[in-house]
Amino acid sequence: MNEKEIAEIRRRFRPDKSNITRIRGCYVNDQREIVSEFSQPLGLMPQEESEELLAILKKTLSGTVGKNLIDIEFATRQVLEGEEHKLLMALRESALKDDAAVREFYGRIIETLGMEGNYLILLASDQYDIPFYAKDGEAQENSSEVYSYFLCSICPVKPRKPALGYYVSENTFRNITADWVVSPPELGFLFPAFDDRSANIYSALYYSRNIEENHAEFVDTVFKSEIPMPAAVQKETFQSILGEAVAEECSLEVVQAVHEQLSEMIEEHKASKEKEPLVVSKGTVKGVLASCGLSETRVTAFEEKYDEEFGSDTQVSPRNLIDMKQMEVRTPDVTIRVNPERGDLVETRVIDGAKYILIRAEEGVEVNGVAVHIS
Repeated sequence: MNEKEIAEIRRRFRPDKSNITRIRGCYVNDQREIVSEFSQPLGLMPQEESEELLAILKKTLSGTVGKNLIDIEFATRQVLEGEEHKLLMALRESALKDDAAVREFYGRIIETLGMEGNYLILLASDQYDIPFYAKDGEAQENSSEVYSYFLCSICPVKPRKPALGYYVSENTFRNITADWVVSPPELGFLFPAFDDRSANIYSALYYSRNIEENHAEFVDTVFKSEIPMPAAVQKETFQSILGEAVAEECSLEVVQAVHEQLSEMIEEHKASKEKEPLVVSKGTVKGVLASCGLSETRVTAFEEKYDEEFGSDTQVSPRNLIDMKQMEVRTPDVTIRVNPERGDLVETRVIDGAKYILIRAEEGVEVNGVAVHIS
């Protein structure tokens, strides 16, 4: 799914937009025991509470595509024969009214999910009359298709600390007792995916709040599919590959050039307003390294290490490989953060046999917030 399609479904999670009439779920304690199950009609809840529940579910469709939001693909054989896909379809087709399917789904999650503490499993089913848009962008009355889907959110439930509160009606201060509070979703998914503004039962959209953790055990249980390594791990792995493969040829200029060229690709893709997320292959990065003047030996070494860590045919999002907002130069004792557009201000040099990082500083120099002068 692309950003535009995700945004279209996100807009459904408002009381006046969705056809969600009921929220199902269960509360699981730290011993992996179901404490309670619930099925709450939104229409009978106070407006504030129903809006809060929808807001929590909506967060399962938030974050960056390729980092927090990842497409999960099902093989044809899975769709035809797979028990995991059959269960997802049963949940979808029954609009979560199949109690046996719902309880089996709970059991699979609880058995394998490695999440500490208490958590809440939330499920919501919706039917979206997809509006047909004319060439002038105007929505038509007749819908082109009804998109039936369900959303699963898994939210940690954490204790709230006691605090001192002011009660206006009593004009007094009293302690607010400790209680348990539902936190934003840690992970979840949408099934089926909304591709090309239509249901795609061969795909699901998976969400992970933490880009350093993808809960692979959950993905394997629910989807029986592989998931890319977490975005933060992709970045660390890429940095390690680059440093080890390029070795003594890995200069400041080479790293700057890689950062600049990947940044340019991201900006050009954004300007082009392409619907599909940008990804780069091993060959793309090889071309970047070759353009930096690296020897063929080092480029080949990079290729081999890429195959070992990512896989030869794996494509990755360049947004996961670099930080668009800053460059960082670090020694064991000093860290320098640089605006990527002003990498020209930093250089390395050897003076009298000693290695230095030099930063051109004309004005506006501060140390601990105090303006200093360089004379």
